Amino acid sequence: MAFLELKNVSKSFGEGKKRVPVLSQIDLTVEEGEFTVILGFSGTGKTTLISLIAGLLTPDQGQILLKEKPVEGPGPDRGVVFQNYALLPWLTVYDNVALAVNTLFPNWPEGKRREHIEKYIEMVNLTPAIHKRPAELSGGMKQRVGIARSLAIDPNVLLLDEPFSSLDEFTAETLRKLLLSIWHKRNITVILITHLIREALELSGRIAVMTAAPGTIEKILDNTLKRPRNPRSQDFFALEDILIKLIKD
Repeated sequence: MAFLELKNVSKSFGEGKKRVPVLSQIDLTVEEGEFTVILGFSGTGKTTLISLIAGLLTPDQGQILLKEKPVEGPGPDRGVVFQNYALLPWLTVYDNVALAVNTLFPNWPEGKRREHIEKYIEMVNLTPAIHKRPAELSGGMKQRVGIARSLAIDPNVLLLDEPFSSLDEFTAETLRKLLLSIWHKRNITVILITHLIREALELSGRIAVMTAAPGTIEKILDNTLKRPRNPRSQDFFALEDILIKLIKD
């Protein structure tokens, strides 16, 4: 049995004759500790798919299982990092992370909670900004808060919804390296959605390629590139060409 399994998952939006299918018969398995990237252009239903795994939406058809148990709503076993940061603007870096930790671990002694919060803020290199509010942070720093907050609840799966798409390329590259470092250290299961082929190749162990109208998984590829990955290598270019053809077709 896979760690995470999607079986024949479909989702539509709207009412009656105006109901529009967004996802159709999605089948996907993810093993524990795997880094899976779901790749597709706009309109393929990637965000809907990640929302279904997070339990923020319910499938019209099919089933999602995590550790052999049905996903029936949001839960602390799944941490979500959103594209738009989703930080509370009146709270500091520390307090945004603390909100999640205090909610999930209310019985921990205050000192243990503080140490836990500070550990994850340090993990994303934000200790110098620990008392700053979101308005005082760059986009990359805000996203690091989101990553720290999601990791601090000790999830089984980290779900990332195009987390770097609104950032400049230098900041995005820095955060991709940070995410890989955390994944190596924590051995956490990661599912990231993106429309960027190079990002998928740089990060993934496997790539699930989606096509649209309605969205479905066209093919799943093993990423055999050795880490650290060189985007200028012939192997990288060859796999990139395969993905381009799959998406276009």
